[in-house]
Amino acid sequence: MVSLLEIARASSDADEWRLITGALADIRDGLSVFAPHRLTRKVTVFGSARTAPNDPAYRLAQELAVEAVQQGFEVMTGAGGGIMEAANSGAGCDNSIGLNVELPFEQHANRYVNACEGRLLHFRYFFTRKLFFLRESDALVVMPGGFGTFDELFESLTLIQTGRTTPIPLVMLAPPGDPFWPNWLGEMQQALASRGLISPEDTTLLKQASSAAEAMAIISHFYRVFHGAQYAQDCLELLLHGALSDQQLHQLNSRFGALMDEGNISQGESCDNRGILRPCLRFQLDRRRIGLLYQLLDQLNDLPLEGQPAIEQPGQRVRRSPQP
Repeated sequence: MVSLLEIARASSDADEWRLITGALADIRDGLSVFAPHRLTRKVTVFGSARTAPNDPAYRLAQELAVEAVQQGFEVMTGAGGGIMEAANSGAGCDNSIGLNVELPFEQHANRYVNACEGRLLHFRYFFTRKLFFLRESDALVVMPGGFGTFDELFESLTLIQTGRTTPIPLVMLAPPGDPFWPNWLGEMQQALASRGLISPEDTTLLKQASSAAEAMAIISHFYRVFHGAQYAQDCLELLLHGALSDQQLHQLNSRFGALMDEGNISQGESCDNRGILRPCLRFQLDRRRIGLLYQLLDQLNDLPLEGQPAIEQPGQRVRRSPQP
């Protein structure tokens, strides 16, 4: 309210107030739609609106959504046609969320999410839509697409690489034998990493898959031991599904010392944003080494956790107690 009053004193421009009103309305609507779905992780699927139903990528997007729902995730798309339509059709109305944006052409909400009550958002602006894509996503799957798809990919990469969003898996998915992502990733690595424009370890932010099962295996494995991340004062806390042994903690400190601004990785407990007490790792993260952080998460998720039950539904934020 204070900020709005300060703007009111400084501006009477109708266009400026149209921007402010539209952005606030987008945020209000977004918070309202996502509030009932906080306990379920979401896989966002990006890809071309122009992909035809007979394209192998269309069928692959459907398979991905089916696989995601079976593992307890909901599926989020831009609500358009092509890849987005395929993913919403595979997920079904009860497990789809669509983030549509007003455009003069192409972007009309597809029939599979349009009829889903309380699960379709209409954004006025791209920037508020992108805000919710990253804020609400627990995994990103990027399929072949054009300018819009690459815009969403690079926006996500920028926020991940700079530590402005908590770690989430980012999977590049294309049908078997399709060179779309292998060619692009090879050229990017040669053009950027080899010239020092990105860190060599930044290439670990991206994973590749050629089947729905492979993509979801990468995403589920990302949350095998790792639950989530949050900042507490000047330390990053990695919330876990189980505590590590002293030997496992020593191994992480030995390999990932370069990840810290100072000090070591320590183990303790911390409450997540739902008040649940969880084991956690704490350290002062060097935010220029996000690629190395993802390498730590890969190793962390490979560790055996003795005495911990299997996570049968990795898409659920709160593990349900086993039935007697």
